[in-house]
Amino acid sequence: MTVAALYVQKDGAYYGLPDVDPWDEERDARNYSGPWPVVAHPPCARWSRLAGFTEAVFGLRRGDDGGCFAAALDAVRRFGGVLEHPAYSDAWEHFGLPRPNRYGGWTASLFDPGWSCYVEQGRYGLPAKKATWLYACGVDLPDLRWGFVPDSAGKNPRDSNERGISGGLHAWRDSWRTDVHRVVHKGVSSATPPEFRDALLRMARSALPSLAILPRPSGCSVRARPGLTALHRGRVLPRLGAAYQS
Repeated sequence: MTVAALYVQKDGAYYGLPDVDPWDEERDARNYSGPWPVVAHPPCARWSRLAGFTEAVFGLRRGDDGGCFAAALDAVRRFGGVLEHPAYSDAWEHFGLPRPNRYGGWTASLFDPGWSCYVEQGRYGLPAKKATWLYACGVDLPDLRWGFVPDSAGKNPRDSNERGISGGLHAWRDSWRTDVHRVVHKGVSSATPPEFRDALLRMARSALPSLAILPRPSGCSVRARPGLTALHRGRVLPRLGAAYQS
């Protein structure tokens, strides 16, 4: 099954793969209208833990991303797939998404059709912790490499465990330092590692056609159908549906 990779870097990790349709900045993923399930990486600068700082110092408003996150969320709900963002992203609260449990498993809420989880991309070969939140809808929910390293703990990835997990606030998202202060370049640590990319693509390819992917009538918005609050640990549970509301 073809998967649309939205908001990805040109010639990056999603380019050159069979059955992957990459949407970089030039294509403008806000215009994606299906029909394939998606893996979405919407811009995070206006939603991350540094968003308040950039707003105060540079006047760049928190959440002002040109509608990218909203469009990505809509695509995941309509066509099935998974959305990736930094852990503790303000977008979760803004859009009312289920808040992940950082110690493992998938969480859902009464008022949303999707599931969320916490995962560290350092467990997939990235030389940085890169704490991440995922939001998935209409797909199978696999067991990922769960685990949590506090910002104040952990070692240099080269000196820690076999997957290179690092802690430290400086390693939370973009970089880490060795004992001699060598820095992993931001462009390397902000990329999606191949193992993690492949896990997201497998999730998206498990999407099945449903009413949620049919074109919506003009003027309608998606409202979550109430379901049961649950903590999912690898078992495929019945998906929560979505209903249209004018």
